[in-house]
Amino acid sequence: QVKLVESGGGLVQPGGSLRLSCTASGSTFTITDMAWYRQRPGMQREMVAVITRDGRKSYRDSVEGRFDISRDTAKKTVDLFMNNLKPEDTAVYYCNMEAERVTVLETYDYDYWGQGIQVTVSS
Repeated sequence: QVKLVESGGGLVQPGGSLRLSCTASGSTFTITDMAWYRQRPGMQREMVAVITRDGRKSYRDSVEGRFDISRDTAKKTVDLFMNNLKPEDTAVYYCNMEAERVTVLETYDYDYWGQGIQVTVSS
């Protein structure tokens, strides 16, 4: 059974920084994309940052230049470095990992999620 565990959330003042970490345990097959999503109060879950297996990164516009995503595939970890945090970054942040299992006949895709971790930006 695969489990993703997030850490590093909490309360921070506007302009501050936080680092979120996520580690996968269990048999995950071959991890492809790793990502962070968030769900702000009263809103739908949205993608924050994605890093592909070959290291390409993409971000939602509102965090571009402030957040940085990195991964260690061997350790099955993905981090999100958040700088210059704003009150509108307040949300529950979720770690996501996609994986695949390739056989002779078919490729099977898997999608794993963490439980979520609260980030609150407030003075």
